[in-house]
Amino acid sequence: MKAEQKKLPKSQIELTFELTAEEFQEHFKHAIEHLKHHVKVDGFREGKAPASMIEDKLKPEALLMEAGDHAVQHVYVDYIKESKLEPVGNPEVQIKKIAKGNPFIFTAVITVLPDVELPDYKEIAKMVKGKEVSVTEEEIQDTLNYLQKTRAKFTLKNEVAEKTHSSPDGSLVPGDFVEIMYENKDINGGKEVADKFILGEGGFMKGFEDSIVGMKAGEEKTFTVKFPENSPQKNLAGRLGRASPLAGKDGEFKVKVVSVQKMELPELNDEFAKELGAFDSLVALKESMREGISAEKTEAEKQRVRGEILEKIAEKSKFEMPEAMVEYEKERLLEDLKNKISQSIKISFEEYLASIKKTEEEIKETYQKEAEKRLRGFLVLRELSKEENIEFSDEEVEEEVSKSIKNYSKDQLAKIDINELKEYTKGVINNEKVFQILEKLSK
Repeated sequence: MKAEQKKLPKSQIELTFELTAEEFQEHFKHAIEHLKHHVKVDGFREGKAPASMIEDKLKPEALLMEAGDHAVQHVYVDYIKESKLEPVGNPEVQIKKIAKGNPFIFTAVITVLPDVELPDYKEIAKMVKGKEVSVTEEEIQDTLNYLQKTRAKFTLKNEVAEKTHSSPDGSLVPGDFVEIMYENKDINGGKEVADKFILGEGGFMKGFEDSIVGMKAGEEKTFTVKFPENSPQKNLAGRLGRASPLAGKDGEFKVKVVSVQKMELPELNDEFAKELGAFDSLVALKESMREGISAEKTEAEKQRVRGEILEKIAEKSKFEMPEAMVEYEKERLLEDLKNKISQSIKISFEEYLASIKKTEEEIKETYQKEAEKRLRGFLVLRELSKEENIEFSDEEVEEEVSKSIKNYSKDQLAKIDINELKEYTKGVINNEKVFQILEKLSK
């Protein structure tokens, strides 16, 4: 068999294979053997007739296609193993010549991981410095306030009025917890949306919140407010990380107040701290918060430094960007968006596209730069791993896999492919070891 390689642009290689007539005959025999169970020959049990009689019963084109498929599969796989090429995805196969008793020729175009020329990455890593982490009293107080609200007591305002024999006003004021239903032709396809939030804390845009002050449970109101600049797409309160086409435009809302609840916050004292867990005082709770916030900020700073080092190395690295891999990454990003929309906004992707007046292809193209950035990071980390001769044992992988499995429920474990999890874990361990080397240089 002859095999030739031809380099193509965008990190692709065209492989050309030519089998002699005798070599192809072996695959032809396999085709007869494989198809004989689907042929009935009078006087013989199924699959027991001579090969020549079975061949007479089969359509010539069916035999040729089966022989060709078998030849392509085995020849291609064996060659990839022997040549130690690293193709990404499936090959694009074209059969150039196929006929019984003749040489068999086919080509396979593959995308391969490109060669990466690294810069002086050690010097680059030395130039990136981490920032000192500190925790302010304001951050601790914000966390305390959050915990305080999670343990607040909520009472329907009309019930408060009845029990105290005060005026049964029940009007909505800042600080109340409100549940609403609202409609807007440009949100959720014009369908009714349910939401709840504490009035006056920015759960909704300000103009909207101002317009519902004074409303009572069961009351309805229609009003127009302007969407803020850079209005998020998820809804008025959430985010998907993309500016909405509604930003800065007027929107008419029909709102119904479902309930208005008075929120009573517990006092921040030693008793409050003791109810939260193993804290004997408010001071002890605050100290625990300080340690927790510090740990979070330290981890965030570590990730920032790692990202900056990798980005700076990637900027100066030289390699040919594999287009097929970029397209694959864009598809992954698009799928992530679809999942976010399905889980967070509870609308179909088609409704989402209609609301922003874009096609799926237009959305996918916006991911070009992000896909290239991710791919650069992957390729550079891979090359750094080879340069630093990163190694790890099977025991390390098993240990990390065991840690991961503990976080899954039985139902989740039943859906997990352990081999895929192991391969993913190998990548995580490998990257962690590379980053640890780079971090030491930056200190």
